[in-house]
Amino acid sequence: MRLDPSTSLLAIIDVQERLLAAMPDSGRVIARCTRLAEAAALLGVKRVLTEQYPRGLGTTPAALAAHLPASAAKMSFSCCGCAGFDATLTADVSAVVLAGLETHVCVMQTALDLLARGLAVFVAVDAVASRHALDHEVALRRLEGAGAVPTTSEAVLFEWCRSAEHPRFKNVRALVLDRSP
Repeated sequence: MRLDPSTSLLAIIDVQERLLAAMPDSGRVIARCTRLAEAAALLGVKRVLTEQYPRGLGTTPAALAAHLPASAAKMSFSCCGCAGFDATLTADVSAVVLAGLETHVCVMQTALDLLARGLAVFVAVDAVASRHALDHEVALRRLEGAGAVPTTSEAVLFEWCRSAEHPRFKNVRALVLDRSP
């Protein structure tokens, strides 16, 4: 099971100001989500951004939101069932790459629902976080046990490229080299 840009969807879930303030790894999450979003745009990968109750939890940081389509607001923890999210799950999407907050709540519930729909789910483990390390680690174990594929943002980028001969490889490589956190 390999990622292909033409059949992938990148979902950035609830990377919002008030949630970020509570995350010990917020800088890393923002950097990795931004890297994924920029690469997805370069490579023609479908992208979706969700925000959980934006009036209460704030919006996505502008630097990240600039690389994504307008957000789909939601109240449920899973993105599935949210009209703006479900509209991106077209027939050509067979794999979804998940990134965002929190690993044990919205990311996990979305992943479980996507798996139940028969989609391949990849979790960029360096682009997800929870307030508490135990919640994060247990969620990653549960997700892997349920069939989600743990990966990293860098692995996703190079898998989408497949080869150094890809016309956008140098642009993607620059995203990897420019992001330190």
